[in-house]
Amino acid sequence: MADLQDELDSPAEAGANDERTAPTHDVRPVPAPTDDGRTPEPAPEPLEPELRDALERAEALLAAHPVADGYSGLPGALRELPWYDLELGDTGLQTDLPRLRAGRVGMQFWSLQMPDAEPEGDRAVSSALEQLDLVKHVVTRYAGGLRVARDASETTDARNCGRIATLIGPASARAIGDSLGALRSLHTLGLSSLTLAGTSWAGADGLSAFGEEVVREMNRLGVLADLSGASEATAHRVLAVSKAPSLWTRSGARALREHPANLSDELLAAVGAAKGLCLVPLTADRAGPTLGDVADHLEHVRRVAGAECVGISGMYDTRSGHPGELADASRYPRLVAELFGRGWTEADVTALTWGNVQRVLRGADFTARAARERRGASTATIGRLDG
Repeated sequence: MADLQDELDSPAEAGANDERTAPTHDVRPVPAPTDDGRTPEPAPEPLEPELRDALERAEALLAAHPVADGYSGLPGALRELPWYDLELGDTGLQTDLPRLRAGRVGMQFWSLQMPDAEPEGDRAVSSALEQLDLVKHVVTRYAGGLRVARDASETTDARNCGRIATLIGPASARAIGDSLGALRSLHTLGLSSLTLAGTSWAGADGLSAFGEEVVREMNRLGVLADLSGASEATAHRVLAVSKAPSLWTRSGARALREHPANLSDELLAAVGAAKGLCLVPLTADRAGPTLGDVADHLEHVRRVAGAECVGISGMYDTRSGHPGELADASRYPRLVAELFGRGWTEADVTALTWGNVQRVLRGADFTARAARERRGASTATIGRLDG
């Protein structure tokens, strides 16, 4: 079966598309086929001059400062498909290489989340390992367009080589099976981020003693703490304990839309004070059903937390609905054009799309280097600390 999959999802030769120019995504309807079965090329529809100018400006900015997408559900989506080709494109997905190029995406976090009904313990660990193995298989098969990266320098290297950097994670905290040894093993395999929610040591009441030790070990390794879906008690405690920046990979503003993953203004202010990062999801359930709703969330987070503490999370291939103008991974230029229309400066947009994620990655790397000089690997166990 593995050999058959290798044959089916094999892309074009590595590097064959490095020089391809990414077109702006065309949102016009596809016309009906002609009598001979051919689909004619749709006639171009004129854009409003202001929108056309904003899109051209967005394309120019993103060519130099691409999108760092905080959350992709592609690993989970690919697990359910019997066949896919990310180079040619697939209508069953919202993400493929042509759309990533058209969207000017420079890096993505690929989620290793699991359903809430997923068993605990060893099965949760093996589920994470299976997804991590899939990510590496996909990146290897599409090496002409993708490259695994762990930190800011590797994401920049990937971009300079014409590849889209793939960061592995966030993974569910259940993936470590209440074991710091498992955390270290997953990090060795490439894990970059862990979602601190849904466990006995990171729950509604906050972090336990073992949970705090998990955060300190994550700091030592350079694994980022993802707090989307975590309780406010856990979030505030992580902000107090962690020496590295924390991030929310898929959270909007609760003041604009009530959703369990969205953040209160109080917590957004704490994110700003700690120089964390809130990555606003482009989804209808968390941000709203229109492009304007998404832009409203970005502006609210920027205003409350600060311009260096807001980013973008596509959440494509997660079964979440998206506004029509943000229907797939090619649509980021349209979002940037909207922000330009609202008076955002190029410096603020550059921070939003690329710079803020790079700052957090650099912060995690700096913290890890310093922590490793002060302490070795922790031998703490959940039974000894929380028993």
